[in-house]
Amino acid sequence: MIDDPMDRIAQALERMSPAPVVAPDFTSASAFVWHTSPDRLEPVAHVSRVDIDLLLGVARARDTLLQNTRQFAAGLPANNALLWGARGMGKSSLVKAVHGALDAEYPHLKVVELQREDLPSVGRLLNMLRGAHTERFILFCDDLSFDHDDAHYKSLKAVLDGGIEGRPENVVLYATSNRRHLMARDMIENERGSAINPNEAVEEKVSLSDRFGLWLGFHACDQDQYLAMIRGYCDAHGVAINDADLRAQAIEWQATRGSRSGRVAWQFFTDLAGRQGVTISG
Repeated sequence: MIDDPMDRIAQALERMSPAPVVAPDFTSASAFVWHTSPDRLEPVAHVSRVDIDLLLGVARARDTLLQNTRQFAAGLPANNALLWGARGMGKSSLVKAVHGALDAEYPHLKVVELQREDLPSVGRLLNMLRGAHTERFILFCDDLSFDHDDAHYKSLKAVLDGGIEGRPENVVLYATSNRRHLMARDMIENERGSAINPNEAVEEKVSLSDRFGLWLGFHACDQDQYLAMIRGYCDAHGVAINDADLRAQAIEWQATRGSRSGRVAWQFFTDLAGRQGVTISG
């Protein structure tokens, strides 16, 4: 019997196609990480996060995101959220802290971390999450930004707009970025300057951030906020130090780093706790 060339092609394509994605046991963890090659959701046994009460200087963003997430967990309308602004001011920490604050009340609320480079696979991930019957998912994409020739932003629209099917009702996207428009300003200006139609050239990319219902801005902290963050960490973890010594050491640490932020405050506290022989839990 002579093999049909079309049959051989069909069999080869079938071998090349990815196997159907099997959803994990969503009750096994509160957080998952999306991986590709092969597609799978890996449960996270322990989420690295700080208590929401220790995130100082971001009260408005904290309260807004907490309320939006509570609405979503309760099955009510909620917005996708873009957390943008200064480095090290707790954008990703807030997403994880908000989920942690609601975990006991809403055990069906899960976090799924998606890496920027895996955005082209987001359609397959959404199909898996769409099939969950009781769980609701915060799709978390950290440090999101795009270069002028980066086409990954088109995949992001599958989450924000959902295409013809619409975004799954049980999925909301929280993304963090140092850039409000997800593109560097010089890239926006360069593309405007070199395009035949300057406005249309960048409108698609710049308008991407407009598709987020919530914009939460994070700005550099002042010295009092920086010191208050460290004092809060010390009190929460039982590190004893008087205010004068804390101030002197923390300001010296900040000077060596050339910046002030929540991240720098945590790094100083980590060093202080280590020098005092205090183990940091959580």
